[in-house]
Amino acid sequence: MKAANVIRHALLVACLFAIGACERPSPLEKQQGYRGTGMVDVQNPRRVQQKAAENAVPAPLPAAAAGGPPASTAFQNLQVLGNVSVGEFTRLMLAVTSWVAPKEGCNYCHNPANMASDEKYTKVVARRMIQMTQHINADWQQHVDGTGVTCYTCHRGNPVPSQIWFTHTDDVRSTFAGNKGGQNAPTAAVGLTSLPYDPFSPYLLGDADIREVSQTPLASGNKRSVKQTEWTYALMMHISQSLGVNCTYCHNSRSFSDWSQSSPPRATAWYGIRLVRDINNNFLVPLQATLPRERHGPAGDGPKANCATCHQGLNKPLQGVSMLQNYAALRGPAPAAATTPSSPVGLMSAPPPAAGEAREAR
Repeated sequence: MKAANVIRHALLVACLFAIGACERPSPLEKQQGYRGTGMVDVQNPRRVQQKAAENAVPAPLPAAAAGGPPASTAFQNLQVLGNVSVGEFTRLMLAVTSWVAPKEGCNYCHNPANMASDEKYTKVVARRMIQMTQHINADWQQHVDGTGVTCYTCHRGNPVPSQIWFTHTDDVRSTFAGNKGGQNAPTAAVGLTSLPYDPFSPYLLGDADIREVSQTPLASGNKRSVKQTEWTYALMMHISQSLGVNCTYCHNSRSFSDWSQSSPPRATAWYGIRLVRDINNNFLVPLQATLPRERHGPAGDGPKANCATCHQGLNKPLQGVSMLQNYAALRGPAPAAATTPSSPVGLMSAPPPAAGEAREAR
């Protein structure tokens, strides 16, 4: 009898330890698609509350008086915002300072003795970043929609956004074990797994294929492999972590590759991948020569963006709150014709793209 009691007590203690290891409070489930398709998003209320606090939007500065002369008549060397009124220009500069360099103040970018001077590299970079912000808001409506972005979306009060990446090289990673194929060096970007640790260079800087589903039953001419699929998984792991969602936020578990069974966020993500690639190649990489050596990464390249740079753990940056509506100067000019790619497959109800079509149809 005593032995039985000891066993029961041992089992009870084991159960308490097992229950204690479970996530608390109980996760919330949100159905993302038809029942039975495994399209359920799981969230922990505690994490949701924490993320809400981390993504609070600062109050906008008081609006400037309407009208007034353009800023170009009062300030020198205005290459981007010269058409904005003096009042609105001053207001925007104060906002940018609080978003990017609240501790350093205006002197982070400007020489106080000559505000028009471009002698500080930070001013050159800031000007280009304002142009990038305008470009995203004007030409990437398929991803940012009317919510748009501001400097705060990425910076959150830091001169350098907290979520950036640099290129990895074999010189940076130990190669005593031979060619590791870019794997087995766990990083937070891929959930500390053995998946390829740099999914950004091929997909968010380069134009490599993301879709790795074989389109033929035979090996003839088929170069898709498990090894290549692991690179896709690494990128998907990053996207899932960056947005704080499950794979089924975009994909139907019955057929991850089938666009006709996917949810609308998959198309938004398709444009998002191209948006990040656009700003990396056309705005961030060209600034490498402007940045001092201490701002470069281990491989000598400048910082670049990925999905986490804006999203920072939420499927909608800053919980979907638009700061752009209070800073219209960052909307940029009207979009030019055909500046963004067409839809990945046209309508979401259309069949998935055939081999060779819609490269990287995520």
